[in-house]
Amino acid sequence: MPGSRLEHFPAAFFAIIMGLAGLTIGWEKAQSVLGQQFPFVPWLIGVVSLLFAGLAAVYITKTLRHPAAVRAELRHPVRINFMPTMAISLLLLAIVYLEVAPAASRWLWIIGTALQLGFTLFVVNAWMHHEHFQVQHMNPAWFIPAVGNVLVPVAGVPLGYEPISWFFFSIGILLWPVLLTIVFYRVLFHQPLPERLMPTLFILVAPPAVGFIAYVRLTGGLDVFAQILYFSALFFTLLLATQVIRFLRIRFYLSWWAYSFPLAAIAIASMLMAEQTGQLGFLYLGFGLLTMLSGIVVLLLVQTARAVHQRGICLPE
Repeated sequence: MPGSRLEHFPAAFFAIIMGLAGLTIGWEKAQSVLGQQFPFVPWLIGVVSLLFAGLAAVYITKTLRHPAAVRAELRHPVRINFMPTMAISLLLLAIVYLEVAPAASRWLWIIGTALQLGFTLFVVNAWMHHEHFQVQHMNPAWFIPAVGNVLVPVAGVPLGYEPISWFFFSIGILLWPVLLTIVFYRVLFHQPLPERLMPTLFILVAPPAVGFIAYVRLTGGLDVFAQILYFSALFFTLLLATQVIRFLRIRFYLSWWAYSFPLAAIAIASMLMAEQTGQLGFLYLGFGLLTMLSGIVVLLLVQTARAVHQRGICLPE
């Protein structure tokens, strides 16, 4: 990658890993629920692993050659919230490998969890002691540091790290309602989100959906709080579905990848709900969302490849 483009290579590229890993985990869950093996799942695992390795190599190169650009991202009022996508990608890969390679899953989880704690502390400190944030900088991408924390138990519990998993789950559940209140204040009483950030509204689905999956992992069953989390995620999904025409009018930005991981989360949560309740309606919903997500991810990959080819990404802001 040419030096100038490398300098502007954003951490938001790791949202692609989040979407592909979410899709892979979704099909792994479908295999478990349906009792079938899909031959394309190992290919998905290979693709997301290779793509993560490639993106990680590029970003490490950027860090070495353009450290000032990385520091600028860490100070940016919007881009700072995409930095934890690197840790979240590792945590998602830990879930991907949980059954097929437990030893690799453990190391991915340990590294991802350590990075997630570091990013969370850094970002929350930046929020608390900022000198440049304004209310118009607020958008649903601010949920990303919180989502990473509630992901930790999904692989952490089966790997035997239950107390640590409760610690991270508590962080995420603490931050979620605080940020949700501020986001609603922002969208209700101030100017609409810029077009390039509109797709991040889908991130509203992720915290309760992932929280539901993590909470069931931690408690081993379905209770009132678990149902509140699931149905909150389902409400946000329905709310955004009513705005589909608005989203279809938005031209392509890298932020389109915000559609993918939240849809994967609610699809997996629905299949888990089917397992817990025995009601087929949740299974049909989950499988339908997963099938739709597969088509969306193909579209996102094509649009991203086209934007890279046309040099529409990795440009100065």
